[in-house]
Amino acid sequence: MEEVNISQIAQVKPRPKISEFRRIMNVMMDRPVVVGGMVIAIIAVIVAIIAPWITPYDPIETNLRAILQSPSWQHLLGTDDVGRDVLSRLIVGTRISMLVGVVAVCIAGAVGMTLGLLAGYFGGWTNTIIMRFIDALLALPPMVLMLAIAALLGGGLRNVLIAIGIAMMPTYCRLMYGQVLAIKENDYITAAHIVGAGNLRIMIRHLLPNAFPPLLVLLTTNLGTAILVEAALSYLGIGIMPPLPTWGGMVNAGYPYLLLQPALSFAPGAAILLVVLSVNMVGDGLRDALDPRLRGVL
Repeated sequence: MEEVNISQIAQVKPRPKISEFRRIMNVMMDRPVVVGGMVIAIIAVIVAIIAPWITPYDPIETNLRAILQSPSWQHLLGTDDVGRDVLSRLIVGTRISMLVGVVAVCIAGAVGMTLGLLAGYFGGWTNTIIMRFIDALLALPPMVLMLAIAALLGGGLRNVLIAIGIAMMPTYCRLMYGQVLAIKENDYITAAHIVGAGNLRIMIRHLLPNAFPPLLVLLTTNLGTAILVEAALSYLGIGIMPPLPTWGGMVNAGYPYLLLQPALSFAPGAAILLVVLSVNMVGDGLRDALDPRLRGVL
């Protein structure tokens, strides 16, 4: 039997540790679908930021001499029923859709996580009041609740943000509530109480950071949902009102001319599909990267 050389064992170097961020990026970059989703999402963000400087025409100004023109070098996607350039409206619509998605998800996440954190940490009457309110919101399907709130408040960017934020809030509250109930029984929370840490410090420094990873995945995936919901509300005529260009409103406006000028509906429909799909792919990759059960596997 071959003897083990102790000096060789001593020379074996331990496997270098990598940061958590680098590990997450390595997992996501190993999946071509996720990388493709990240590329499309980044392009959409860049277009939303620089939209006012790259639109070839005014997206709101009408031109009755150029009604329903087919795609050409002058108008790459043609014009709509009042002579507005479809490409310009599509580019500006990217900014509005991304704005609605990000702001609505941030509103829902901030309010929902705060309520869930308070309910899970304090319990008692705080828990009862908050969770019964959340149960009342969950009694209606999210899409029905959004339609009801949007119809009640009326159209407009602000009201759409409020409707989407309220309808998405219960999911964040429920998830944060469950995370806090599991985390607050750990020994380090008990130790923080013993050394005299206040409730606010414990919630911000200990509970929130440890409960945040699954909520980050939910924030990412709900971004695509918010964009899709805004498009649906605008399509139904209870979202953002014309002449402000939105992808859903453009699909609705182009529907009567689907056979004559298909780009009026197909172009914004394709934009919705690509952006929502790309965001969902990024969220799926982020979920796998943050899942503790898959560490060492992915």
